[in-house]
Formats: sequence, structure tokens, C-alpha cells
Amino acid sequence: MTESIDAIGYIVGGGLKENLNIRLTVPSQDVQEGAFVVVESGEWHFYGLVTDILLGATDPRFADEQSETRLPHALAQALHGQTLYTNLEVLPTLMFDIGPEPGTPEYNEWLAALGDETPRPVPVKTVPPHHAPVRLAAPGDIAEIFGNPDEKGNFIVGYTREQGHPVCINLGKFVQRSSGVFGATGTGKSFLVRLLLAGLIHDNAASVLVFDMHNEYGFDDTASDTGQRVIGLKTKFHSRVRVVGLGQGAQIRGQTPDFNLEIAASDIMPADIEMLMRELNLKETTPTTLEALWNEFHGDWFRQFREMRNGAVVETDDGKKVPAGDSVAAWANSAGVNVMAAEGLHSKLGRVFRLPYVVEQPAADTIGEIIKALEGGQHVVLSFGHHESDLDYLLVSNLLTRRIRDAWEKRTNAFRTTGKDEPRPLVIVVEEAHKLLNREMAAQTTFSTIAREMRKYYVTLLIIDQRPSQIYDEVMSQLGTRISGWLGDEDDIHAVLSGLAGREALRGMLARLQPKEEVLLLGWGVPMPLPVKSRRYDGAFWEELLGKSGGKRSVEQNLKELGF
Repeated sequence: MTESIDAIGYIVGGGLKENLNIRLTVPSQDVQEGAFVVVESGEWHFYGLVTDILLGATDPRFADEQSETRLPHALAQALHGQTLYTNLEVLPTLMFDIGPEPGTPEYNEWLAALGDETPRPVPVKTVPPHHAPVRLAAPGDIAEIFGNPDEKGNFIVGYTREQGHPVCINLGKFVQRSSGVFGATGTGKSFLVRLLLAGLIHDNAASVLVFDMHNEYGFDDTASDTGQRVIGLKTKFHSRVRVVGLGQGAQIRGQTPDFNLEIAASDIMPADIEMLMRELNLKETTPTTLEALWNEFHGDWFRQFREMRNGAVVETDDGKKVPAGDSVAAWANSAGVNVMAAEGLHSKLGRVFRLPYVVEQPAADTIGEIIKALEGGQHVVLSFGHHESDLDYLLVSNLLTRRIRDAWEKRTNAFRTTGKDEPRPLVIVVEEAHKLLNREMAAQTTFSTIAREMRKYYVTLLIIDQRPSQIYDEVMSQLGTRISGWLGDEDDIHAVLSGLAGREALRGMLARLQPKEEVLLLGWGVPMPLPVKSRRYDGAFWEELLGKSGGKRSVEQNLKELGF
């Protein structure tokens, strides 16, 4: 049961498909679009979202005439109270059986009928009657739907607009399916992601791998708009977060990472090159040439192809010029591959051949070290340093994710066979997701497989993007939780709301969010859509999450910091 709160209005009409109509009994400025309201109807509470606020009049003449200019103030107010009104349109989302009045025989019978079950909100399937009272949601209502902020696993992501009540996301449920954070450029997506990652790390809900294309998440940064210091995850979770730099000797914002990632030439598979078709402008003959290389050289194909000379010829005794023995053309002729296709592929792969972090023999198995760290409960931020081209991002992220997918599939299959050593949930954070998950690329990348199938193997994605309309719709449909800031493009709004009930009512709400201050919570991971004031990523956040700095730390705190 929730505390008694004054009503703001009462039901005057509507339905499930066309929303509920509420006659407002308080000033219209007391309620905003997106307000969370509760309709009390006997043994049921109905929860809904204000989608529109409409002015009305019993007769159009009363709205047209300014009676306050020709009548005494008190009389004009009385007339307005009888003839002018405000209606709310409310999208009903959930209904909750609260049972009869406690202490009555009916209440005891209701409890006995429930048995061990606990009443839970369910999708709305009917409507409350005329004149049922409506009120703004109280903290107890918010906690009933979104979870109690004091319970482990519930992370405060923001606060209701009108009264500032905390709204939570259950982190355990959040990591069970892939999710997305969207918003136009400059709406604070990276700050919101930092909040979520800090919550996941602190709660130990999953291991996190961040593909940090712009070097924002590991070490401290400086906000581009305010110039203020932005705390990195490594600063607050020093022993639990490992920052990895791409390439030998890489420095991230002037600091030395925990170790550096180098890729062995033997780690690159033909599928990794096919994934670069658009980036390298490869021809449709590329898969045939790659297949021939793999069939002849197997895991050594990349090194062998790189060492071939393109266009090299020798002169025979009779003066004819023929391909040199170590040339691309000579191999193509021996393998039955089109010479021009092979030479064209070799030429376009020059950008990959020259990548400094692709080496014959890495100093250590850094890919294996990353996987080991994630399996052991640590978190990895892979910073790309000055390797910030799309080629770097596409190649490295896909290759590393493919290895991780294989490792988690093996661990999951072993767990299902023996029942021992359940895999640790893993969340892979992908920036600029449309580069990897657009319609052309989605079928070729490991990320698409993870979005569609890897939930059963304990691996999910957290994708971050400013253009959700460019992400393949099949991938978007697999996203459980969607958190979106302001979006101005109609196609982007449609993409974020795809597959959701009541999306037409939510379109305008998404377009009218306050940039950098408000987000809309949507999807499977939250019980109902709700716009909230986003939590701020500042010193107060860290104090609330970790407690005030200073003072002696307990053994439990130290163990938690180490991931135990």
C-alpha cells in the first residue's frame, strides 16, 4: 500500500487503445507531459503515463471571450471554474491488484488465495471506471514498479520530473539482454554510460568490456563543453578496471595503460577481412580469393599473402616477362584464382598489412589476458589511443569479440554438461554502433550474433549511438532496455520506439526531452516507459555510490574493490 496523496483529477472517458481522459482538478502547470500517475479503482491500481495536456471549454464562447477584462476578478474566476477545464491524456501501462481493505475478512481470504505468490504489476487489460480518482505517483508507487533504491541490484538512473522520486533499473535484469543508449550528439550519452558502468562494476553484476574509441572511459578526461574534470572508471575502481592500449608503447591521455594489445597475424581470419568490405571498398570476388588463401596456407594465410610482391615480374631466357615466383600473380595462377582479383585485394589490404599493432609474434598473449581478466571478474577498457580510424575500430573490436564469443560458448557448454563453474555475465560496450551493426555489416560481424543469440551464453551488448535509424532493425528488435536522450530526427525516433506498445504517444515525448538533463526509459528492462531527470555524473554521485572518501576502510570494502 502507498501513502495517501491528494487527487489531481478523475476519469472522464477513454479506453485502452485511445488512452484515458482525465479531468484535471489542479492547475495545469502542476502536471507535465510524461508524469507517472496512479488511478485508484477499488482493489486495483492502474499506472499510466501522461502523453498530452489539453485545454477545453463547456462552450467555445467561454474560451474565446476574455471575461476577466469585463467582469470582477472573483466572478471571472468562478465562471472559469465552471466553464473552462484541462484534460490529461494518459497511456495506461500496468495494473496492480492491491486487494481488499487490510483487516477485513475479504482481505484475509484474498491473502489465503494468493498462497506463496506475491502480487506483481501486470500489463493493463481493462480500464478503471468513470470518476475513479487520479493522483501523481508517490515514492512507494515508484518503488513498487521500478524497485526499491535501497535493495541490492537496484541502481538509480534518474528522478521523476515533478517530485524528484528516485527511479531504478535492476542491474541483474539489465545485463540479461542487450541494451542501447541513444541520443543526438551532445546529449550526454557518454556520461550516462559512465553512470551505468559504474553501477555495474560497483554491484559486481557482470564483467564489462568497453571498446573505448575516443579514450573517454578509462582515465580521467575533461568535459568539452564545461572544461571540468571527468572522473574515469580506473580512478575509482583502480584494481578492478584494467586499461588496455592498442599497440606497443601506447599512451592514453599521457598515462601508461596496464598493458598493450598486439594482434598476431595468425589471429586474423578471412571473415575479419570480409567484414571490412565497405571500409576497404573490396570487390565481390574477395571471398573467393580469401577462401583460396585459407585453403592453401590455413592460419598462416595473412603473413604469406602480405609477403607476396604485387606486380613483381622476371624475364625469361627468351625475353618474355612472367610473374616472379613470390608474386601475387604467380600464386593466383597456381591456385586457379583470377589474377586481377588477387592483385586488387592485395593492394587494398595494404592498409591492414601496415597496421603497427598487427605483428608476427606478440610479446604476450594479450587477447588471452583480456579474456582471463574478464572471466576472473575484472573489467577491461580497450582504449584505441591514436588508432581512431574506422578500420582500426572495425577490425580490432570484431576480432576480439569473436575470440570472446568462442570462450564464453565453451564455458557455457561445459557448465551445462557438468553443472560447475557457471560463466560470469559479460557486457560488451560498443560506441558508434551503427558502424558495426548497419544493414550491410550486421550479417558479417560477431556483434550481430551476440545481439541475436548470445544471451543464452551470458554475453550481451550495450550499444551507444547517435543514429539508431542506421542500426539494422533486426538488431534493434533484440535490445531489451533502451535509454534515449533527445532525438530530433524522425527516423531515429521511430527506430528507438520500434516494437513498443503506445509508441505513437511516446514520439513527441522523446522529441521534447531536455538535452543533457532528461532521458526516456523504455523496453524490456523497465516495467513501463518513463521520462526521468538523468542522474548527474559528479562528485555527489560517487559519494552516494562509494561513500565519502577518507577514513579507514573495512575488510569487506577492500574485498569488494578487488572483485570478491
